[in-house]
Amino acid sequence: MIWIILAAVLAALMWYVFVKPLHYWSDRGVKQSKPWVFFGDSWVTIFRRQSFSEFVQWVYNMHPTSRYSGFYQFYTPTLVLRDPELIKQITVKDFDHFTDHRSFVDPDADPLWGRNLFSLKGQKWREMRATLSGSFTGSKMKTMFNLMNEAADNFVQYFLDKNEDLIELEMKDTYTRYTNDVIATTAFGIKVDSLTQPENTFYMMGKKMTNFSGILTSLKFFGYFLIPSLYKKLKISILDKSASEFFRTIINETIHTREEQGIVRPDMINMLLEARKGIKQDDNDTAQDNQDTGFATAQESHDITKFRQLKNLTNDDITSQALIFFFAGFDTISTAMCFGSYELAVNKDIQDRLRDEIRTTYEENNGKITYEVLLKMKYMDMVVSEILRKWPPVIGTDRVCTKPCTISSQLPNEPLLNIEKEVMVSIPVLGLHRDPAYYPNPEIFDPERFNGENTIEEFAYIPFGCGPRKCIASRFALVELKSLLFKFLLKFEILPGKKLQLPIKLDHASFNPLIKGGFWFILKKSTQ
Repeated sequence: MIWIILAAVLAALMWYVFVKPLHYWSDRGVKQSKPWVFFGDSWVTIFRRQSFSEFVQWVYNMHPTSRYSGFYQFYTPTLVLRDPELIKQITVKDFDHFTDHRSFVDPDADPLWGRNLFSLKGQKWREMRATLSGSFTGSKMKTMFNLMNEAADNFVQYFLDKNEDLIELEMKDTYTRYTNDVIATTAFGIKVDSLTQPENTFYMMGKKMTNFSGILTSLKFFGYFLIPSLYKKLKISILDKSASEFFRTIINETIHTREEQGIVRPDMINMLLEARKGIKQDDNDTAQDNQDTGFATAQESHDITKFRQLKNLTNDDITSQALIFFFAGFDTISTAMCFGSYELAVNKDIQDRLRDEIRTTYEENNGKITYEVLLKMKYMDMVVSEILRKWPPVIGTDRVCTKPCTISSQLPNEPLLNIEKEVMVSIPVLGLHRDPAYYPNPEIFDPERFNGENTIEEFAYIPFGCGPRKCIASRFALVELKSLLFKFLLKFEILPGKKLQLPIKLDHASFNPLIKGGFWFILKKSTQ
């Protein structure tokens, strides 16, 4: 008899510990997934049944008639938002209830990561955002444009010097070298050429810093999901320490040299040094800034400029912001260029029209391409906007509830939902961008969606996020993309490579959006 009682107690305990947490949403009347014990819904990606991109779409489409639904990242209950108006409510109207992102890294274990704009929380985030916001206005981008333009010229010249009419290569690594060089010059104040010097220290350290594919790193991430308190207690870091120290040394040496010799350079370090000296950055858009970078540009929230700017920035604070800039741009922009190249290669009519606009613009401006000229290119903006629609640089983002909030009932059988503090909210960017309710035939690459005649649902197009915590560097990213597309397509036509596996299939083994077999393209030298 005693064994039966013990078995019953053990069964009840097992249910309470391992099963009950996976009914968090259904207990509150919210439609949810069918999670696995221990893994939650993360089993789909852990066992490589889907890529992370496919997982985001799967979660989004799980309950298509609901404004929101629930799923589980291991045992973390997460509310996924499907309705653009609800997304607006959470990220804008009720922003004070959802000010933070989820933390993956303990700031004490990884201080450089913990101090960056993405990781900061509450008032510290507000002050850092206010400090940085003036650094990414259109007028500041104009000063950085020449640095990006030079990197794009070097990139294209490398292939022109090969004296080959047809060049076949895998473009992911190639485009990553361009984004590396742009970040090196604009954020760290150093010049590198990662095509002619393929194993330069900056590039190799950057790859080491952003490589999350190893087993050890994967285990660390899983540990932060499963037992975050233990990982924080043990101060387990995610970032490679040798790479972190390398970038810290670069920043310290650069700051020392500039302050000692009075060097001024139009890059991020200079802007942060000005902020440290109390030189006020531009809070408001100037006449130049009103010449918008493009449809996808994320305008800064005016509320942010109300907060005081930091004047006690340390060298580590500056290094942290440069590092998050590296993380944000190293892989995402190169991935966008890869998928953009794919779409242009398989949609020859679109590529031809874009190349015609590029050649016409080049000739009309006597070969001198300025920031203003680039912004006036309508079809270029349509193409880039569609690339970011179909292949957004960040396929999903999140918020953490920082103080309780209520979602009122609007649909039949929809509960009044009280969101508790610390509950995760997921915004599935890719799901919204591929929803036929907002984009007819969403799998078709069609820049005409952005011709100015079609109505685009505001919070159904969020390639750089939304609300006050949207990407601060959307202007930078767009100019970086357009600058390379302009210079590249002026000299080359992009064709599908012989090794490109069509139709493309996403690689389930990669966290980042990649395709099986690689992004193989042929560069055909222009004869015009």
